[in-house]
Amino acid sequence: MQIVHASALIQNDAVTLGLLLLLLAGIFYTSNSSNPFFKRFYSVIPMLLLCYFLPSLLTTFGIVDGENSQLYFVASRYLLPASLVLLTLSIDLKEVFKLGSKALIMFVTGTFGVIIGGPLAILITSAINPDLIGGAGPDAVWRGMTTIAGSWIGGGANQAAMYEIFEPSDRLYSIMITVDVLVAEVWMAILLIGVGKAKQIDKFFKADASSVDHLQKKMHDFSLKTARIPSTTDLMVILAIGLGITGFAHFVADAIVPYIEIHAPSLNKFSLTSRFFWLIILSTTIGIGLSFTKLRNYEGAGASKIGTIFIYVLVATIGMKMDITKIFDNIGLFAVGGIWMLIHVLLLLIVGKLIRAPYFFLAVGSKANIGGAASAPVVAAAFHPSLAPVGVLLAVLGYAMGTYGAWMCGLIMQAVAP
Repeated sequence: MQIVHASALIQNDAVTLGLLLLLLAGIFYTSNSSNPFFKRFYSVIPMLLLCYFLPSLLTTFGIVDGENSQLYFVASRYLLPASLVLLTLSIDLKEVFKLGSKALIMFVTGTFGVIIGGPLAILITSAINPDLIGGAGPDAVWRGMTTIAGSWIGGGANQAAMYEIFEPSDRLYSIMITVDVLVAEVWMAILLIGVGKAKQIDKFFKADASSVDHLQKKMHDFSLKTARIPSTTDLMVILAIGLGITGFAHFVADAIVPYIEIHAPSLNKFSLTSRFFWLIILSTTIGIGLSFTKLRNYEGAGASKIGTIFIYVLVATIGMKMDITKIFDNIGLFAVGGIWMLIHVLLLLIVGKLIRAPYFFLAVGSKANIGGAASAPVVAAAFHPSLAPVGVLLAVLGYAMGTYGAWMCGLIMQAVAP
C-alpha cells in the first residue's frame, strides 16, 4: 500500500526513502573522498550534521512531507531497536561502568537545568513582555510549557503524560510541539558541530577523556581482532539478530503494556505504559545479554556497521521532521524556548567546567534528557559507534525521572506565571 501526502512535491514515502538514502550515500562518499575540498569541508562540518540538516531542507522547501511521513515511525520503532541490539552486541559492560560518575552527574545537571529553566524563562520573559506568556485556563502558556518539560526530560511518553495532567488546549499543544522540536533540533545541530571540536572543548574544560578513549580503543581493537570478510550467511544472521530481537521486543511490549494498563495503571508515571519505552529497554537488555555469548563475534562480520547504517537512516528521518520556516510562525514562544534551552546549556557548561567532564558526557547527558532514547545514542555514536550504549543507559534514566521532573517543573511554572 502506498502512503500518499497531498501537500508535498514528492507524495510517496517509498520515493522519499530513496531520496534520503541517495543523500546519505552522497554524504558518506564525499566524506571519504581524497578531494582536498571535501577534506577541508568535513574538517569543519561533521558528516552527521549534514545527514541531519540536508533532509530538513527537503521539508523546508516542500519537496517531501516530513510532518506526515511514516518513515520516522518505521525508523524509530524498527531500525532504532535493531541498531541498539547490534551496537550493544560487542559492548564490554565492565568498561562502560569504568567511565565513572561524571556521566551521571552531567545527566542529572541536564535534568535540573530543564526543571529550573522553564520557570526562569517565564520570569525573564514576563519582565520583558508579560503578554507573551499569559493566557488563561487551557490556553495558559505555562500549561503548554509543561509538555515541553516532559519531552525534554525523557521523551514523547512523558510529554503525553504532562498533556494529560495539565490539560493545555489542543491549539496550544500543537504550538508547543513545534517549539519543542525546533529548539531541541537546533541544539542537537550545535552538539554535532561540537563533536568535531571535542578535543579543543576537553582542553578548555581541562577534562580527562582517557576513560572514553580507552573504551573506544578497546571496542575498535576487538572489532579488528574478530574482523573477517562477511559471507551472505553472516549478513543474514546479523539481520536476524537485530530485527528478530526487535520483533520479539514488540511482541513482549504488546503483552506487557495492556497488562500494566489494566492491573497497575499507576505505573504510567514511570512511563511503563509506553510501548516505545519497553522496546528500548528490551532491545538494549537483550543486546547486552548477547554480548556475553559467542554471538559477540559477529562484530567482526560487521554487526555494528549495519547498526550504524540503521542509526544514520534514523538521523535522516529525524532531520526530515524539521521545517526551519516554522520558527517564524510563533517567534515569541520560540524565544521563550530558546531562553529555556540556554539555561540548560549554561548549567551544563558550568558544571562540566567545575568537574572537568569530557565533552562526550556533556553532549550525551544533555541529549539523554532533551532527545531521549531516539537521540542520545545518535550523539554518542557520533563519537564512536561503540559508545552508543552509554547514551541508551542514560536515556533510560530520563524515562524514569521524566514524569516526576516535568511535573515538578510544571508546578513551579504555574506558581511564577503572571
